[in-house]
Amino acid sequence: MDQPAPIAEPSARRALRDRLAIPVLAFGGILMAVMQTVVVPLLPDLPRLTNSSAGAVSWLVTATLLSGAVLTPVLGRAGDMYGKRRVLTGALALMTVGSVMCALSSDIVVLIAARALQGAAASVVPLSISILRDELPPERRGSAVALMSSTVGIGAALGLPLAALVVQYADWHTMFWLTSALGALGVAAVWWAVKESPVRQPGRFDTLGALGLAAGLVCLLLGVSQGGQWGWGSPSVLALFVAAVTVLGVWWWQQLRTELPLVDLRLVSRPRVGLSHVAALLTGFAFYANSLVTAQLVQAPKATGYGLGLSIVATGLCLLPGGITMLLFSPVSARISASRGPRITLALGAAVIACGYAVRIADSRDLWMIILGATVVATGTTLAYSALPTLILRAVPAEQTASANGVNVLMRTIGQAVSSAAVAAVLVHHTSLIGGAPVPTLHGYLLAFGMAGAVALAACAAALTIPGDDPASDETKHAQDRTRSSRDEALEGA
Repeated sequence: MDQPAPIAEPSARRALRDRLAIPVLAFGGILMAVMQTVVVPLLPDLPRLTNSSAGAVSWLVTATLLSGAVLTPVLGRAGDMYGKRRVLTGALALMTVGSVMCALSSDIVVLIAARALQGAAASVVPLSISILRDELPPERRGSAVALMSSTVGIGAALGLPLAALVVQYADWHTMFWLTSALGALGVAAVWWAVKESPVRQPGRFDTLGALGLAAGLVCLLLGVSQGGQWGWGSPSVLALFVAAVTVLGVWWWQQLRTELPLVDLRLVSRPRVGLSHVAALLTGFAFYANSLVTAQLVQAPKATGYGLGLSIVATGLCLLPGGITMLLFSPVSARISASRGPRITLALGAAVIACGYAVRIADSRDLWMIILGATVVATGTTLAYSALPTLILRAVPAEQTASANGVNVLMRTIGQAVSSAAVAAVLVHHTSLIGGAPVPTLHGYLLAFGMAGAVALAACAAALTIPGDDPASDETKHAQDRTRSSRDEALEGA
């Protein structure tokens, strides 16, 4: 009598998981970006809702920025050593726990702690890109990595109008219950659909290096993010910058003398890696100014002569075309990188960002021109952000992919923090009184656009100085990486 084949169902289930792995990872990236932006519409009302000061409420953004910057390279390194899916699932779980805490409390201290937990999700994109490198064949890798990189902009564009709608028509805690449910779904989906990567770098985790990097980054980013409020020449800010330089200098010395460092600085010193990090910092600066300035400009009162007086919901909808464009252009970026190389894609993306700011300078009064300029900047950001991880993938060994991409994302984060501070400084120095309140002038906004466009051109120049691709040497290096990983696994098993 014939026996049923027990393998059929498991094989079909495995095939389904393989097909869903990329969409699930992309969902995690979008969810991470949504989590970072949903608090923005709440900021004006939170002092009243939490019985706290505006300065305390600002820490809901600062805490996420600081924890994300610190944890991204740390969790990237942990993923390379202990398993990328395991660490990715943990980061999404921390993000979800933070969302539940926000849903359950109105205490500002609890909310700040919860937002710090959510900062762990900043590592989702570099960890996911590393998994894609390990699991996908080369012909599918480029488009998948480009899509994963674009999720940051897509989620940000979706998160703002979504949060504004919830805040306008429901209790603000409802928004966090919604994101908690989405976070739990993301954790379960990743655990079910994504396979654990077999590529590991064995050894002992560099705890001292992690603590040193954390201390240095907190001092640096705290000084940058709070400089506008505390005063750039204040003793507190100057002390933070001195401490950052001192701690990071000692950390750099320690990393060069550690057998298995948290960040391989010798790898960073290679032109293809180091210049990619410089381009990431400049691109992060140029991209972030678009969201910051557009949101403020369209909400400015009509009495200014240029403002449109739009609501926060309408503002989010103005940024939505940019998010849709990022989704549509991610495969275009992958095709350009495949045919011309990722450094050309990066340079082209930075040039397109500069063109977008030229449109903004030409006309920032008509709504359709504002949307057009913002969408052009988003298009350039898609090209640039999709090319950056591809550059890193081609330049580093397989077992260091997550940590190297984590450092690249860290550089983008620093660029965004500096952009926020620089834009705020420009707008504060160019204001006029409208209804008794200081409001940035159109000239201030145009200066901010010009500054961001100039930085985008600098990113283009940095991209063009990155050494060109050598496919033959890349294949040789990757073959050596695979051999080394197989040897390490055999030794570990023995």
